[in-house]
Amino acid sequence: MNTFEVLSLMLSFGMFVIAILKYKDNDENKNS
Repeated sequence: MNTFEVLSLMLSFGMFVIAILKYKDNDENKNS
């Protein structure tokens, strides 16, 4: 794997994690 592939993989994974965290935050705010 070259550097660009690793960076794009990390970027897509980071976006996925951020989306999950935002979804969890919205759920907690609605329930409280």
